[in-house]
Order: sequence, then C-alpha cells, then structure tokens
Amino acid sequence: MKKFFKKTIWITLICFYFFQIEIVRAIVPYYYFPTIKNIQKQSLYIGKNAYQLLLFGQFGDSLNLAKLAVKINAKDEKLWLILAEAQIANKQYKKALNSLNKAEQINSNVSEIYFAKSNVYLKISQQTKAKSALEKGIKIEPNNHKAIFQLGNILLMEKNYLGAITLFDKSIKIKPDFWQAINNQGLAYFERNNVNLSVKLFQDAISIEENAEPLLGLASCKNIHDTKLAIQLAKKALAKDPNYVNYNYRKEQLWGEKLQASTEILLQNEQLKEDVKLAKSKINESS
Repeated sequence: MKKFFKKTIWITLICFYFFQIEIVRAIVPYYYFPTIKNIQKQSLYIGKNAYQLLLFGQFGDSLNLAKLAVKINAKDEKLWLILAEAQIANKQYKKALNSLNKAEQINSNVSEIYFAKSNVYLKISQQTKAKSALEKGIKIEPNNHKAIFQLGNILLMEKNYLGAITLFDKSIKIKPDFWQAINNQGLAYFERNNVNLSVKLFQDAISIEENAEPLLGLASCKNIHDTKLAIQLAKKALAKDPNYVNYNYRKEQLWGEKLQASTEILLQNEQLKEDVKLAKSKINESS
C-alpha cells in the first residue's frame, strides 16, 4: 500500500509538471527566432527572385522585392547591386547611384559595381564619370571584354578614334568572335577615311554575325564604287532591322558624321525607295 501510495504521488507530480508546462505554453506562445544565417539566406532568395523578375521585364515588382531584400539584409553588396539594377530599369538613376555607393562601401573590390555606375552615368550623359567608373572596374577585372569594349565606345563618342580602335582590338584579342567590337572598329576607321579597312572589318563582323549594322555599314562603304552591291546589302540590312533607316537610331549606335552622310546618300537611291518606306512604316507600327 505504501509503495502504491508513493507511486501514485510520483505519477501525480509528473502529470502536474507536464500540465503546468502546457499551461505556461498556452499563456506564453512559442516564438521562432531565426539565426543571422537564415535571415541572410532568405534575403538572398528574395534578391534572386527580384533579379528573375527583372529579366522577365517586370520592373515594378522587381523593384519592390529588391527593396525588401535590402531591408532584411543591408550588409550584402549583391543585394544593393540588384536593387540598383531594378532602379535603373525603372529610370530611377539618382537612387541607383546611391545604391551602388552603398554597395561600394560594403565591398569596393567588386567590378560589377563600377560597370553598373558607368551604365548609369552614360544614361544621364556624364561621360567623364562613366569613363572613370569603367577604368576602376577594369583594374579589378582586366579581361572583361565587354567593359573594355564599352570604354572604347566612350572614346568613340569623344572622337578619339585611335584610342577607341586600340581598346576594341584589346577586346577582340580576349574574345576573337566579338563581332560588335570588330564592327565598331569599322565605324572608327571610316571616320579616319580608311574606307578599305572599314570594308574588311564590316565583312569580318558579318562573317561572324550577319547583323543589320555591319551590313548597312558595308553597304555605305561599297556605295562609293559598287552601287549595285551596296543596294543589295542595304535591302538586306533594312529587312533585318528597320531601325537602321533612322538617322538618330544610327547615331545612338555611335555612327560618326562621315558614315552617316554616306548612308543618307545611299538611302536616297531610287532603288531603295520602297525598302526605306517599308522600314519607316514598321518603326511607326512598333512605336
């Protein structure tokens, strides 16, 4: 009986203990406190989703997610970079520069920060700052052929044709099939009155990628001595991309004054009248 009594008391105490715990849990709810590692992981997941939305053209949603990611974790330069890209897509250039400055403060050894800054500066027509940012990025990543190409483009805008050609050549040595750099060498040499070399470069670019730009560039070169071939090339170029019928569009692609003048003469040819008309109508339809 005594043993039974002791056992009964013991069981009662155990039951009381667990009952008390359940009462306490009912009064004070259980909270999960995430670790810093988990918070960082979640912020990166949100940042990746923001970047995916950016790629799909959902700029507003991307911006909102990128802002959230940075609020959760403001100490990761990658998240500030994603936010800056979303801000650029939404044409918030001043805010984008602020975000990139934040990223630089966290880690100044990330080339993408300076390349993104250069992109923003070009959009707001600050070429000197764009050039400086590119140069900083290239010091960190000296074999980035796209960044070297972009620096060459800035020199092309400044009409520093020899400097641009040198940089395009450097870019091509890193990536031999980089037809855009080969094409832009053709643009630069035409402004230096070296039409024969421009012809070769446009042909080289076309052999890699039969793009409208080198096709029309080659057509403008050939129009000097071979109008029939020039017309064939121009027809093909305008069919591929009607935007090249537009003077301002070609200017945006960094075509110099001499090549522009030659192209305008070519496009006034009677045999291209219908092609020019059709190209302009396509542009109007898409705008």
